[in-house]
Amino acid sequence: MANLGALPDLVLLEIFSYLPMRPKVMWHLLRRYMASRLHSLRMGGYLFSGSHAPQLSPALMRALGQKCPNLQRLCLHVADLTMVPITSLPRTLRTLELHSCEISMAWLLQRQDPSVLPLLECIVLDRVPAFRDEHLQGLTRFRALRSLVLGGTYRVTETGLDAALQELNYLQRLEVLGCTLSADSTLLAISRHLRGVRKVRLTVRGLSAPGLAVLEGMPALESLCLQGPLVTPEMPSPAEILSSCLAMPKLRVLELQGLGWEGQEAERVLCEGLPHCMVIVRACPKESMDWWM
Repeated sequence: MANLGALPDLVLLEIFSYLPMRPKVMWHLLRRYMASRLHSLRMGGYLFSGSHAPQLSPALMRALGQKCPNLQRLCLHVADLTMVPITSLPRTLRTLELHSCEISMAWLLQRQDPSVLPLLECIVLDRVPAFRDEHLQGLTRFRALRSLVLGGTYRVTETGLDAALQELNYLQRLEVLGCTLSADSTLLAISRHLRGVRKVRLTVRGLSAPGLAVLEGMPALESLCLQGPLVTPEMPSPAEILSSCLAMPKLRVLELQGLGWEGQEAERVLCEGLPHCMVIVRACPKESMDWWM
């Protein structure tokens, strides 16, 4: 029987991605198998397993950066990062994803130097309950950041988002999903500060026709996704969505998810009225449903 070292890298990483993170196992993998060929890593933690459960450590993160100098994407699930400062993460990262993780109040608030994640282009914050306005403001230190995804970050306020986007005006992609923010306030902040944004995706809670209209004339917007389910009567009609989209000069993709319109007259109206766009009308993806629970 072949040992682990004989398996192709892609097969090894696929196997490891389904295993919960154990510090001793991770140290073994780092010493024996992980090297410069590793570009993407996904790990799970033990956030809800009690205080004696194994957790990530700053030393492990620093070793990961030293042993894997080409690591570009790190995806952490259900991990306790309260004792892992962001300064210990591999500085080569271009994408950082946190799913159901816990962070400290100081995680993004401490003084940082240019060597901290200087290449970070994309950050995904999916159900990180401690993430708030102060953390969002801390993201403005990452000058290479171009893509920001906020999913279920219920502590972020409309005032905080507006203030942060004023400094994050170089973002090209913004997704705000399942948060307590209204869609209208989010779109207003986008229209004020993200004139170069190319992709916008948000849930339709609190979306109105005047709110959607603020995107009219956005010079770089190429893709717009509105995600349901429908929760307010102010939701723009298909005709109102069509009218606003016709005033978005670069729009090439319009995606409507979970609005209950698939297979109905709305889809025909939008497809015929936007011949220059790819119009996608479908049910809400399964992985997004728990943001509404």
